[in-house]
Amino acid sequence: MIIVLANARIFDGVSDEIAEAKHVVIESGRIREVASRKPEFNDATVVDCRGKYVMPGLIDAHFHAYSPSFDIPGIDRMPPALLANHARIILEGALERGFTTVRDAAGGDVGLWLAIEQGLIRGPRFFFSGKALSQTGGHGDVRRGDQLELCGCSGYTGALSLVTDGPEGVRQAAREQLRHGAHQIKIFVSGGVLSPTDPMWMPQFTDAEISAAVYEAATRRTYVMAHCHTDDGARRCVECGVRSIEHGTLIRREDTAALIASVGSYVVPTLSVIEVLHQHAPTLRIPPESVEKIMGIGDEAFRAIETCSRAGVKLGLGTDLLDHRFHPLQAGELELRGRVQKPIDVLRSATSINAELIQKSGELGQITPNAYADLLVLNFDPLRGLASFGDPINIPVVMKNGVFIRNAL
Repeated sequence: MIIVLANARIFDGVSDEIAEAKHVVIESGRIREVASRKPEFNDATVVDCRGKYVMPGLIDAHFHAYSPSFDIPGIDRMPPALLANHARIILEGALERGFTTVRDAAGGDVGLWLAIEQGLIRGPRFFFSGKALSQTGGHGDVRRGDQLELCGCSGYTGALSLVTDGPEGVRQAAREQLRHGAHQIKIFVSGGVLSPTDPMWMPQFTDAEISAAVYEAATRRTYVMAHCHTDDGARRCVECGVRSIEHGTLIRREDTAALIASVGSYVVPTLSVIEVLHQHAPTLRIPPESVEKIMGIGDEAFRAIETCSRAGVKLGLGTDLLDHRFHPLQAGELELRGRVQKPIDVLRSATSINAELIQKSGELGQITPNAYADLLVLNFDPLRGLASFGDPINIPVVMKNGVFIRNAL
């Protein structure tokens, strides 16, 4: 079947300008052509966009499918079937909001990927990391330091992450995630908010451990994404070959940003989760230490984005949202970024830059021949403001792989 999105204004994911009066021809799940004159087909389905805006589907490069709560130990105790059904609702909601691709940053597994591929979950394209790798007492280790572990065992493996130490331990753990089909490897290189025993400034994993993960990922022609808030941690990531620095909240030095830009690594800011925690932390089931930590970051995250932008760092876009109550705020990440960047730059982050980051440049995040037909039709001009992404009613058409997820035209 051929589908034509006719009479559209097009943001192609890359260009500075909106192309007027174009027609997108879709065949077998891919974009066949973008035509200036309306093509004629005997058997085509034609959707008249009537001058509305068409753009590539959004990509969330820091997503958590297994995240019905901020209470990570509580997630660990959930029956797997219950957790999977939470994930189904979270994934299907993301697609309805126009996110046609997500990169899962911890816990997402081959089971969810297969469920989407086989149509059991009507969700976005799903790039998963498996369990994220943490050192003992690192950000992925959610055991409290003031509680006795009665089982007598050592180590930790939870729903989202596992603990491993030493280069050989990291190597084995990375190989295990890759054996299960992980699309990339996730590690923790600095402290974080929700973990109870590590300060935000704490360096995590040695250079040898980070390099072991990078090497193993490269054997599968993939890469490492690293949770990292700090400036010195970001430098270590770059020096060890990490492709994707997650959060980057405390990148302050111009020379650090210049180093990141010079090697072509990416930074993926995640403003939504900071906003949620600032507003709701006292009411969430998180450690008291976490409430104190989150108060230490906020404006810093916006300044880090400005620092990276000035240096020419490739900025992706992610949300890092947890808790089923807050996933509907996913598209608000674009508006938050718009406070410190022009809309066109935010849109590129959410489309072509994220696609390049996940090694799918030219296939995702662009409206170009042979790219997958993951497309949105908008009732608003995205270059004049990004707040309208927050309400799905402003996105009358969502298409994934040439199939209408929603078509209100």
